[in-house]
Amino acid sequence: MRRHVAALLAVPVLFLAACGGAEPSASASGGAADGGPTPVTVGVVPIVDVAPIYLGVQQGFFEEEGIDLTLETAQGGAAIVPAVLNQEYQFGFSNMTSLLTAASQGLPLEVVVAGAASTGEQGADYSAVLTRPDSGITDAADLAGRTVAVNTLGNIGTTTINVSVRAAGGDPATINYVELPFSEMPAALEQGDVDAIWGTEPFLTIGTRAGAVVVASNFVDAADDLTVAGYFTSRPFAAENADVVERFTAAMERSLEYASANPEAARAVLSEYTEIDQAVIDTMVLPAWGPEVNRASVERLAELGVQDGLLDDAPDLDALLP
Repeated sequence: MRRHVAALLAVPVLFLAACGGAEPSASASGGAADGGPTPVTVGVVPIVDVAPIYLGVQQGFFEEEGIDLTLETAQGGAAIVPAVLNQEYQFGFSNMTSLLTAASQGLPLEVVVAGAASTGEQGADYSAVLTRPDSGITDAADLAGRTVAVNTLGNIGTTTINVSVRAAGGDPATINYVELPFSEMPAALEQGDVDAIWGTEPFLTIGTRAGAVVVASNFVDAADDLTVAGYFTSRPFAAENADVVERFTAAMERSLEYASANPEAARAVLSEYTEIDQAVIDTMVLPAWGPEVNRASVERLAELGVQDGLLDDAPDLDALLP
């Protein structure tokens, strides 16, 4: 689904100064060669995490940076990464473990700004492991030997759940991970097809509203203030278009800061690009949003990737991170 910036500019920019956000970048007057705005396409996944970029469009942050933004939705990073590498998309959104995996394979990617982070609060994060009240699973250690659904095998879900299990004294090597779309997990849990599920919002709230209980906050267990995802580009594009990268990054920084300061606006924009029930939107836990990548947390994800066999070696974080 292609969404052009003009379709989202219904909200006027009336109170940017009052919000205390960053000013437009010094090169904000820049644009395309003919003096118009620079066309930029960003590959995103239609999930809660990307609400800030939609808010940034609404608030005019990209327009002020001389960017004519198009948001292209994909099901996941498997489609976004190659599209960024061949410059079909100039930027993309992905979780950090996927980016670490790509970087370890020698793909020339670089993160320009953070995308979403854990709240850091046990039992109050936007990611958790859920089970049925009668499953006999009372903490993360009890996940050992059980069947646990994740959206993708060998990625940020499995490595962070493994941390929770180890910390509780269990052996994650005995977990039977199965792959299911997030949207199918609550029903699979209720029907007893799996013993536990990894839920991110809104599926975490959907699950708990149906009676499921939280047994682990896996992102919180993995690292303090875990940077879960980021916006990235290709190194060749960045080398040839440093001004565009600077302006996009400046607009994203303002978008993330605005989302953090205005959580109700973030909830409201979700109805623009998702089909989440309003009752769930009103009560679910939002990610933490801010522009800074927590390098220590990404180093931790790299360590976990090596420990769990996702990565042969940790990639060069100086080349990957801003």
